[in-house]
Amino acid sequence: MLNRIVIAAAAIMMTAPLAVAGPIDSACVRSDRARGNAPLCGCIQQVANQTLSRSDQRRAAAFFRDPHQAQEVRMSKSDRDNAFWARYKRFAGAAEAYCR
Repeated sequence: MLNRIVIAAAAIMMTAPLAVAGPIDSACVRSDRARGNAPLCGCIQQVANQTLSRSDQRRAAAFFRDPHQAQEVRMSKSDRDNAFWARYKRFAGAAEAYCR
């Protein structure tokens, strides 16, 4: 019984970093603003996993490379961009509250 618990705990520990790796995490770690703050970037990715689709995550990750792109989406008149921006704002608010 104890061996099973140890094996399960080891499996969780070994796969935990893989669970947070994603487009937001990768872009965040590479960004100048995060300065390689891996725990913060991992937290933001966890929130993204709960609030954004994978395609929304890829689109939001582009904002780390080109922040002006976020401004263009925010100011867009497109229904698609407006819907994305609403989802992105919910994600950003949740990440800000959760990852302090």
